[in-house]
Amino acid sequence: MTLCASCCLASNVSAKTLFSDFSVSYLNGSNYEVGDNKRQVMTLEHVAATTWGDSFTFVDRLESNNGDKEIYGEFSPRFKLTEFENSPVKALYVATTIEYGNFSSHTGAGSSLTNYLYGVGAGFDVPYFNYFNVNFYYRNNEHGDNNYQTTVTWGLPIGPFYYDGFMDYATSRDNNVSQMNLTSQLKYDVAPHLNLDSKLYIGVEYVYWLDKFGIDGVNENNVNLLVKYHF
Repeated sequence: MTLCASCCLASNVSAKTLFSDFSVSYLNGSNYEVGDNKRQVMTLEHVAATTWGDSFTFVDRLESNNGDKEIYGEFSPRFKLTEFENSPVKALYVATTIEYGNFSSHTGAGSSLTNYLYGVGAGFDVPYFNYFNVNFYYRNNEHGDNNYQTTVTWGLPIGPFYYDGFMDYATSRDNNVSQMNLTSQLKYDVAPHLNLDSKLYIGVEYVYWLDKFGIDGVNENNVNLLVKYHF
């Protein structure tokens, strides 16, 4: 992975940023599974498209009503291998992700993780969608056996609304069953009504997490209030 990434970067020494966006979000939900069911989340996100590929990174700060605290983040650069014209497949990538997290319980217990994912990805030209991506990963997990993951991401404008999200499917490992996390946001930009230059979204985030964390039978159906500001 390191060698391939280095080669991609070396061949794009004059790489340019084509698009970038930074945002902060506030989420509030009361139907979380595994731990306290009521949580508030602050999220920082950055996305960029460049001549060498693209990248997406986020950091979540979660606080539960019972005093539990957690920081979780992902850094996901993709390195472009080739592009296609007049094709439903826009480009192929080397896809990578680093997952990291730190959990602190109100009881004083704690845990941390760092996982490395690498594989291949593709961007698709789907009518009406701003973007539609699929990545296939091999997961190198810090705790337990390694496994595989498929990730789908999308962004779809619907009139004055915007619908985006992701779907992660991870295969079973150790004593954990396979799991599927479908998280999406439906939001409305109120910035024009407030004379703001940057987007200010109000909406909801819905999480359907089947067998959360690979725990058989633990299914999360969770609607969060969402406020998201783009700088």
